[in-house]
Amino acid sequence: MPTPVQISDTEHPNANVQVLKVERPYYEQHQFNNALYYDNSKDKKQVCSNPLAKFHPLNMMLSMFPILSWLPKYDLKRDLISDMIAGFTVGVMHIPQGMGYALLGSVPPIIGIYTAFFPVLVYFIFGTSKHASLGTFSVISIMVGKVVLRYTGIYEPMHVVSSLCIVMGCFHIIMYGIRFGVLSSLLSDALVSGFTTGAAIGVLTSQVKDLFGIKLTQVLGKYEIVLNWYELLGKLPSTNLVTFGISVLTITVLVLNNELLKPRLSKLCLVPMPIQLIAAVGGTLASGYFDLAKNYNVTVVGHIPTGIPAFQPPDLDLSRHLIVDGLIIAIVSYTITVSIAVTFAKSNNYEIDFNQELLALGASNICGTFFSCLPLSASLSRSQVQVLTGGRTQLTSIVSCSILICVLLWIGPFFEILPKCILASIIVVALKGLLVQVKDFFRFWNISRLDAIIWLATFLAVVIVSIDVGLLVGIVLSVASISIRSLKPYTCLLGHVPNTDLYLDIKRYKAAQEIESIKICHYCGSLNFASRSNFKSELCSLIGIDAIELTRSKPSQPIDTNCIIIDFSALSYIDPSGVLSLQQLINDFNRLSIKVYIAGASCPVYEMMKRCDLNEKPDGSFNFFPTIHDAVHHAKEKLVLIPVITEIPSKLTADIGINIIPPSDVYRSITHF
Repeated sequence: MPTPVQISDTEHPNANVQVLKVERPYYEQHQFNNALYYDNSKDKKQVCSNPLAKFHPLNMMLSMFPILSWLPKYDLKRDLISDMIAGFTVGVMHIPQGMGYALLGSVPPIIGIYTAFFPVLVYFIFGTSKHASLGTFSVISIMVGKVVLRYTGIYEPMHVVSSLCIVMGCFHIIMYGIRFGVLSSLLSDALVSGFTTGAAIGVLTSQVKDLFGIKLTQVLGKYEIVLNWYELLGKLPSTNLVTFGISVLTITVLVLNNELLKPRLSKLCLVPMPIQLIAAVGGTLASGYFDLAKNYNVTVVGHIPTGIPAFQPPDLDLSRHLIVDGLIIAIVSYTITVSIAVTFAKSNNYEIDFNQELLALGASNICGTFFSCLPLSASLSRSQVQVLTGGRTQLTSIVSCSILICVLLWIGPFFEILPKCILASIIVVALKGLLVQVKDFFRFWNISRLDAIIWLATFLAVVIVSIDVGLLVGIVLSVASISIRSLKPYTCLLGHVPNTDLYLDIKRYKAAQEIESIKICHYCGSLNFASRSNFKSELCSLIGIDAIELTRSKPSQPIDTNCIIIDFSALSYIDPSGVLSLQQLINDFNRLSIKVYIAGASCPVYEMMKRCDLNEKPDGSFNFFPTIHDAVHHAKEKLVLIPVITEIPSKLTADIGINIIPPSDVYRSITHF
């Protein structure tokens, strides 16, 4: 009759701690598999499968059109009032921001209002984020502006923007089709932070001329930011003092509101003061009263058309020349939108569909192509306001669009005499959240020097060279960092904590003690064709034995290591090249009369090694074990019997409730030293 696992309470030196002793047999891997009915047949995938087997038209429809899932479940009593308040507030913010960001894109201010209306209606149908406020965004606008300026004098600005939108939309749709959303993880936090901070410097640089009332020479290509600042410093004496005074006054009012008034008002009223709109309206009234454009040479917005823009197809011939620019901006807009969407999805306990966001952006940009819109992106500042004012669902965007349609039909011409320096001031103050990301460099430096280097290199490339080069540098370094980390995994020697089954890093845990004549090596990461050489060198370095060299020449000194246990519990993947390298290393150690045991390998790793014919050796010089403790026990079995006891807090006993009775032919006696 097999003996069951024995579970009993015992005392602990600390009277306040209760422990549980579990006695069990130790196993070799094949015995463990047999005893617990191991079966890997479910993991064997069919080589050929029917691609339509899992196709279901209704599921596909719900996936492509998320509105069909959430709108029927909309709670009018709970959500409608909150969505209306948030939508009204965000709609008001769209007016000054849209006009300002349109100027960044080198297009008329009304284009920013178009962008906050037509594409947003499409995103309402396809998008999965409840809180991301779509429309214009500073980084995307300045990237578009560079493309527009490059073709100035050859094509009309709106022809360039429309052609760029269709290219971006097509790229988003293609990326949706190839499931590119899963690759968004390649854009690390360090890359996004460094890139957006550098882009914020570019946005600030583009607005300085309007703040000072200075006209600068347009610089196309590389080193634009550096050259603009050089020219600006030379032209400071020609500053328009009235324009500069309006800029200082506007920035001061906006900063005082954001830092002092806004926090106090938020405690008294849910809806924040629309200070940006107040600044725009006040500036327009002052400009009309004092006739700033005529009397003081202050630059104003100019003509703003009313009504809905005419349906205008893009210039497909021009689109062929914008493929590279369209791809870069498409990736950046997707990255920014998804980053913002994920941030608010986590804080509000829901998930977004990364791949569906590509379809939403693609459809929105293609729609915007025909209605004179800028490329679409989410805005962090508007999204924050949308959350703070209680927005709950995508219906918020419909409310904001209803505000904007009034501007398009009737209110637009009112802002024709608005000074551009006020819009520039609004943009500069809104950049604060991006500019303070400079502190992220020091945070990354304390966490990971490699991430800090990625941040700094991306930032400097954006500021000194150009935005597209900076993005390329960041992506290359991020991918390279993944390779570097995989080639330099965490390895250490493990020691045994007496009277437990714990094996810990001897450099970090002083209580862990090395076992005489046994070396236990922990390897974390993956073992593949790229990392196999490093695996060999790290393992030999840890145990102090160069197996490859010693097998070629007779050892000059006796080797005091009889067994090496390799802990593969943290090995995530091994390929055939890695298995072959491991097999060669095992043979080298065996020639030195050193046994090698592998412990804790996960099922996929174990199965790969077995498929590559890495099997237990009959003479016991190589074997697999389910845990380090089993391997240690086997290594010492012929010398002395040791206890196999695991101590578990007694509060976990209620969660166990299982007596495992192993077959009698694998049960071993358990005795103390």
